[in-house]
Amino acid sequence: MEAQSSLQVFVNGSFTSAPQAFLHISDLAIQRGYGVFDYFKVEGQNPLFLDDYLERFYNSASLMYLQVPYSKEDLRQIIGKLIRLNNLTVSGVKMILTGGYSEGGFEPSAPNLIIQQQPLVLPSIAKVTQGISIITHEYLRDLPVVKSINYTTGIRLLHHMKAQNAEEVLYHSNGFVTEFPRCNFFMVTQDNTVVTPAENILKGITRKNVMKLAARKYKVDARDIMLDEIMQAKETFLTSTTKRILPIVQVNGQLIGSGKPGPVSLELLQDLIALEQSVLAEPVK
Repeated sequence: MEAQSSLQVFVNGSFTSAPQAFLHISDLAIQRGYGVFDYFKVEGQNPLFLDDYLERFYNSASLMYLQVPYSKEDLRQIIGKLIRLNNLTVSGVKMILTGGYSEGGFEPSAPNLIIQQQPLVLPSIAKVTQGISIITHEYLRDLPVVKSINYTTGIRLLHHMKAQNAEEVLYHSNGFVTEFPRCNFFMVTQDNTVVTPAENILKGITRKNVMKLAARKYKVDARDIMLDEIMQAKETFLTSTTKRILPIVQVNGQLIGSGKPGPVSLELLQDLIALEQSVLAEPVK
């Protein structure tokens, strides 16, 4: 694995080594946790589904009244140069837009833009074939449609997850499940309908792709899902950029379905991998 200290980072118009990249303490990301980000996977020199991630990044910025200081095409060129400089095999690129340097520590100013790249390790075959355990927690994020840098609740709950040997925590509000801190939730009903929450979530790019893939073979439904309902599901799984599809076999200590990853989840994972490979095979724009 490449040493983190040797990687290049883009900060406010310049490329620099990671140890030399910094922001002033007056930035609202530090003072108030105000900012947005997005993250996408890169294989070799090829970012996957970049158009979708850029669209969501600019949308998050707009909803937080932050102005991205580059056009999408300029940002695409910057990302391309960063990828070439670091030359990683499989990696993730994170774009962070902060609230800027604030004299009073509360009012936003000109945003700061950071783009960093790090090696990425995908879930092991063993984890996929065994499935994971999750816990639930009542919580609703502020502005769920925004990919905010505020992960306070998810980070605070790491202690509880570890204590219960859980991989993730699923949020719910008023009796309905929503999302994980970094992933989207799916369940498969007894009649093989693939269901995912429709409201109060960040609409993930992997979620979008999985819904399209699933619709080729199954009925797909985006709707409210009651917390009690998932205990009766045939299968459950999560989706994200870094985890693709991970089957969930246990929720709050209770087995889901057979207690093993189900055929729908595993089939959709293979379909997603095939989609990624087809995108990588396309000519570079």
